[in-house]
Amino acid sequence: MTRGYSLKQDLRLLINNPKYSDVEILCEDEKKLYACRAILAARSEVFDSLLYNGMKETYENQISFSKINSAGMEIILEYIYTGSVKEETLTKDNTIEAFYAADYFQLSGLLDFIKKTIKSTNFAKNYSPELLSKISETMEPNLLTEDNILLNLLVDAVANIPLNNIEFGRLSITGLKYLLSFTHEKKDIPFATREYEVFWYSAILAAKQVSDDACRSLMERLPTLKQIENSIEVENKFLIDHQQVTKELEPLVKYIDFGRIKTHILANFIEPLKIIPIEIVCCAYRNIALLNNLNLSDIRGRPQINNYVWDVLACGSKLIIKDNGKIVQASENIDRHQSARTKMTLENKGIFEWDVIIEKKSIRSWVGVCATENFNYEMAAGLQSTGWVLGSSGCVRHSGISIENYCPPFGDGTKVTVHLDMNKRTCSFTINGKKYREVSEWNLPSKLHPVISLYYPGRFRIQPHESN
Repeated sequence: MTRGYSLKQDLRLLINNPKYSDVEILCEDEKKLYACRAILAARSEVFDSLLYNGMKETYENQISFSKINSAGMEIILEYIYTGSVKEETLTKDNTIEAFYAADYFQLSGLLDFIKKTIKSTNFAKNYSPELLSKISETMEPNLLTEDNILLNLLVDAVANIPLNNIEFGRLSITGLKYLLSFTHEKKDIPFATREYEVFWYSAILAAKQVSDDACRSLMERLPTLKQIENSIEVENKFLIDHQQVTKELEPLVKYIDFGRIKTHILANFIEPLKIIPIEIVCCAYRNIALLNNLNLSDIRGRPQINNYVWDVLACGSKLIIKDNGKIVQASENIDRHQSARTKMTLENKGIFEWDVIIEKKSIRSWVGVCATENFNYEMAAGLQSTGWVLGSSGCVRHSGISIENYCPPFGDGTKVTVHLDMNKRTCSFTINGKKYREVSEWNLPSKLHPVISLYYPGRFRIQPHESN
């Protein structure tokens, strides 16, 4: 590209370029980077005070940073010279270093960008387990507190991934310990893993630290939750390296809430392994008995919906599912409203929230929940006894009965947030940031799905809801 056309591109030519530099930056890993002191000082007050302080750094052509490695410093230089960093530039090898370097040099814009990137779905899925492991294993223990912003960001990111979707080897024992300790007994955090699966993952990970034989032996005796629900029998074999597995699991046990696990699972699968102290098992039985197993969800914190996709097997015949299941669009030849629901099932206790973006409104757009029993996807949800929805005219509808003036009418570009409280079996809606009342007139069942109903040219997108 010809110089002079883009300031950003021209300044990019200066990054780590010895030809145009007048100062060397010596990093923790002893790698040298090259920079222009005037640009560094203009963009960071910290660099300004270091390079123009009237002391030796002002006159020497080298400055050293004993706690910042080159991977982090390269991100700093890119941001300082160009004012931005590409999201794909951040990886599991440099994100932690870049975050603390940005904090050190007081680059608030870069810090905000890194925080936003860590929260993004793809980044969290691809890198957050490794980063949580890395920060928990390399940082001084006194810094690993709930005041640590980066640690909290990574815990939140991993908490939103079902543990059984994280391959063994990506999340270390230490990383898992901080995930469980930070989310233990927290009621308002999103969490994606049921408590038995927390135990299952922890136990298998502990066994892997002992030996492959110990891991295989435990997996033969400890079924997955899906296997239990499908009544698949497991072999009652002797557990290899029993004591070593117990020792490896010990740091995690106190952060697992066994009282959230059903009694028949405790009795038939966990207690016989003898890798959990008997007093913890007895305490779990007691808590379950006192609560009568009714008021406690089997998932810690706030259950998080993770499968935000429309189900191609549960939608009207003239609806088109696009963008990996995130979008539903009505075809041109549709002659009446049809419905689509998502794959996820909303049940148990907890509060569920999600957004539906009406990218293109149809004649009466409908957003809400449905039950699968006798539900007809070839017609509008609000006309059915198993559909509870909000319409774009501002009314709410169930079984063909409308309650008018719930909210003002809405159209293209509207974001509808559905708030489903399964503890109270109530539903409410937020329209473009303004929340409206609970629809107390509805008597919701114990198992529901997000649902929409639309007509041509309707086009709806579903996404996770992130609270401010």
